Parts: sequence; C-alpha cells; structure tokens
Amino acid sequence: MFSQFFQISPTSPQNLFFNPLFLPHYPLFFHKIPFKSHPFLLPKPKPLLHFHPLLATPPSNPAPLPNDQSWQTHEAQEAISEFLQGFGVSQADSDSISSTSPRYLKMLVDGVRDLDELSLWGSCGAEGKDFAVAGDAVVGFKKKVLYMAKEKGDNGKVAFLESVGLSLSAAMNVARYLSAESLPALVHKVKCMKELLFSGNSDGGRIGKNARRMMMYLSIPIDEELQQTLSFFEKIQARRGGLDTLGSNDASFRYLIESFPRLLLLSVESHMKPMVEFLENIGVPRGRLINLILLFPPIIFYNIELIKLRVLAFKEVAVVDKDMGKLLLKYPWILSTSIQENYKEVLYFFNLEKVPILSVHRAIKSWPHILGCSTSKLKLMVEHFDELGVRNKKLGQVIAKSPQLLLRKPQELLQVVSFLEDLGIDKETIGRIICRCPEIFATSIEKTLQRKLEFLTSIGVSGAHVPRVIKKYPELFVSDVDRTLLPRMTYLMTLGLSAKDIAFMVRKFSPLLGYSIDEVLRPKVEFLVNTMEKPITDVVDYPRYFSYSLEKKIKPRFWVLKGRNVECSLKDMLGKNDDDFAADYMGVGSMLVTSPIAKQ
Repeated sequence: MFSQFFQISPTSPQNLFFNPLFLPHYPLFFHKIPFKSHPFLLPKPKPLLHFHPLLATPPSNPAPLPNDQSWQTHEAQEAISEFLQGFGVSQADSDSISSTSPRYLKMLVDGVRDLDELSLWGSCGAEGKDFAVAGDAVVGFKKKVLYMAKEKGDNGKVAFLESVGLSLSAAMNVARYLSAESLPALVHKVKCMKELLFSGNSDGGRIGKNARRMMMYLSIPIDEELQQTLSFFEKIQARRGGLDTLGSNDASFRYLIESFPRLLLLSVESHMKPMVEFLENIGVPRGRLINLILLFPPIIFYNIELIKLRVLAFKEVAVVDKDMGKLLLKYPWILSTSIQENYKEVLYFFNLEKVPILSVHRAIKSWPHILGCSTSKLKLMVEHFDELGVRNKKLGQVIAKSPQLLLRKPQELLQVVSFLEDLGIDKETIGRIICRCPEIFATSIEKTLQRKLEFLTSIGVSGAHVPRVIKKYPELFVSDVDRTLLPRMTYLMTLGLSAKDIAFMVRKFSPLLGYSIDEVLRPKVEFLVNTMEKPITDVVDYPRYFSYSLEKKIKPRFWVLKGRNVECSLKDMLGKNDDDFAADYMGVGSMLVTSPIAKQ
C-alpha cells in the first residue's frame, strides 16, 4: 500500500539531501553614502521626515511648508514605487510595497535630510555632485530619495521584505542572501509560497501548544535539524505572544523568513510544489501544511526522496497510507535523524520487556511523542508498572490505551497510586484498575479524582462504599460530572426515584452512571413500565437490569415468562444463566425464544 508513494530511486545517499546553494558570507552590496561618526557632524535631533527649509520645488509650483510631512511622505513613496518599477515590478505591487515599508522610507528620507544639512552631496559621486551644482530648486526631493534608494545597493529587496512583515534590520540581513534573485522573481516567489503553505486558517494556538508539548517530552540527544527547530522556537518564545503566535499566518511567515532565509532560494516549481503534492498524497491536508512546516522547518529543505525514505521507517505504525499524514501532523519530528534512531531503540526496549509489537505500534500511532523520550526514562516508568503487576501483555494493553502514561513523571504515577490506597484499595486491585482504565493515572488528583469523590459524597455514597464503587466502575473517575453524571442522576429522579434510591443503586451497581440516557436507560425504562407493567421502583432492588441487552435478553425472557403466565422478580428473570433459566421456567435444557411477533 506504500508502493504508490514510496518508490525510492536508485540515487546515491548524497543525492537524498537537498543541496543548498552556496550562500555569501559577506554583503554583496555596500552603502556609498558617507557615514557620520564624528561628534561635530551629528545634527541636533529632528522630528521624523523633517523638511529642510532650503529644499524647494520647481518655481512653477508653490513651495511646501517646511513641516509638511505628508507631502514629503507622498513624494518619498512615489520615488520608491518608481524605483521598484524600474526593476520590473508592477505598479500595483510597487505602490503597495512603498506604502507598507515605513522604516525603509524613513531611512531614505533621513539620508537625504542629513546630506542636505551637511552639504555633502558633492562627496556622493558624479550624480551627487550634479545635485550639489544644480541646487534644490532643480533637483527636487523625490529625485534625491530615488538616488538614495539606488545607492543602498539592495535593488529594492529591503523595501519588499519589510512590506511582508520583517523588521528593517532583519530585511537588510535577509536581502544579503538574495543578491542573485531578481526583485520581480522574489515578489512572485513569496506570493506562491504564501499560497502554497499559508492557505489554512489560524489554528487558535494549537501549533504553539504542540510545540511546547514536543519540547517538554524531548529527552534524547538532538541532531542539527532539531537544534535549528528549537532555536526557532526560542526566538519566537522571546517575542510578544510567545509560541502562541505560531498560529498567525502573517507572523509565522515572517518568523520563517527571518530564521530560514534560504527558504527564498528554493524553486517554487521544481521543489516546493512537488513537495507539497507528495505531502498531500500521504494525508497532510493543504490547509494544515503550515502546521507541519512551523513545527519542523528543516523539512522545507528536504527533497522528496529523503522524505520517502524516512517515512518508510514507520510503515508498520501507519498501516494505512493516509495515517502517515496524521502521524506527521501530530509529531513532525519523526522525520529527524535523532527520532529515527531513537525509534529503533524504543522498539528494541519493548521487545526486551516482551510487550507485543502491535501494542507498541498502537501506542506510537496514538502518542508519537514517546519517540522523543529516552529508553532510560521509559524504563523507570515500566518498573513502576511492574510493581503493580502490569507487565508483558498487560503493559501492552495499558500503553495501547494510554501511551501518555509512559511520559509521566514517576512521582505523578505514585501519587495516584497513593490516592487510591488511601481510599482503601489494595495494590493488586490498583493493578487491575490500571489495566481496565489507565486514563485515571494520567489525570490530576485535585482537578479530576478529588472532584469525583466529592460528587459521590454529594449523592449519598459514603466513604465506606467508595472502594466497592470504584472497583466495579473505575471509569467514573474519568466521567464528566456536568455533562455525564449529573444529567443521568437528573433523569433517574424525573422517573420518580429519590436521591436515596439512586445512592443505593450506585452502591450496588456503580456502572449505572455510565449508561447513555437515550441508548440504554430510556428504552429499558419504557419497556419495563409500559410493556412489562412493572413499577420503576423494581430497578432500585436490581439496578443491574440496565446492564442486560434489551433485544437479546430482556425481551426474549419476558415473552417466555409471559407465555407461561409466570411472575418473577427482575433478578430471577435476568440473573440466571440460559441453562438455569430454561430448567426453572421451561422444563427443558435450552431456551425457546418466543414473542408476540413470532406468534403472529
């Protein structure tokens, strides 16, 4: 079933990795404007976009007031737009960029202002000397801003990068990597990448939550790819909003570009689109691609052959093709070298513990964060399970149901064990409880377990009866009080049962509170009252009535008794096995099921 997507081409190991382009180690463009460092040359502080008194428009137009900043801003924006159009960028895109790069604009305007005030245009090359000779009235402010933009040497890339959200310093840094890229090609590439990778909606903080969880459970040595990812998380965490901002498309794209500028060197057609198509084919929806990339950015630089190779390592875990996409979205780090190596260690460890491999695969599929945990930590938890009699196949059952228990701290498990012991439950029973309902041991004592005890007390179940109630129905500890337990209590009381009756029923048969009202309780109550014509109070003495199948046991036995005009209690009718019932009420060795429908 993997053959459709995982045909590995016979390439050398080196060809399996994306070969990044050589990147410059120094800026490829230099500012030609003199830099003022002498204290005597520093001007007095001026307001943003200050207009020099000597700067004038041609005589045909009235000169603007010196503090007309809106005019100055408009002229500067027009100059930047004209500058960008000179590289082949459309007018619409150029206008948009010039209006959304305010710091770049300020940098140019400040440069013009400084050269005006210090009369340094004559030191700025041939064109600057021409400005000095011609004078402000001929040159004009817009032309000077245009000259300043050309002299910066980044060919408009800094303005564009600021317009997509980068800070000015980050834009200048990233622009150094992109000296070989034309500005129109860069604009087109960014648009395509946003469409490919950021087409989904905001995730409401789920990406940041998963990032924190992945870091929390990581306890193995990490490779360079994971180190880059953790550094990426660290930078984002230091910003306002922290990792929760990973769910914001605009902010996420900015973070990616700042931390991984090589992303803008990738080909959209030959690299990005084929990778996106492959990930979609293995079950990663287009709208959630960004989740995968933000949680493991190095995947952007993988080629398809490498992804295929690393995905194949988990073919036994993700049996169905689309399951691989779900696994990747839960834990993208499975593609990293460190996790791939630890996966083998985890399988070997559980093999030594004689845990069935299918149970291990189910645990990993459900909670792949296990693969970031060292086997030494796993061993500590497994030893505590062993003390409760949970080992081998039983351990497999537990981790298949609640694999997150393996990532708990040993003291957290022991606290729950102590809590149950304080209720009067012995360790052997605790071992049986953990096999039946391991979720209990992953809950909070204060927020979950203690609250359920308070609920039992509130309905009249005293402490002496609690051990019996929990032994019979440990799932009560993980049932929601407001949405599950109280509505069932309320329903039983609407039937005419008192709170005392219900408390008595719960003490005798605690699973009662686990039955669905619509699917179990109501149909059986209606059959009891309307068809069997028995009072509702009969269930108080025998609440186990609700545990039997209506179609397979309650109805067949009732019609048998009715056909023989036999009256008996609910316990006598349902508590006997088939042979005893047939012997007592039919005089034969096997049951003959009849009903009014069959008689017709």
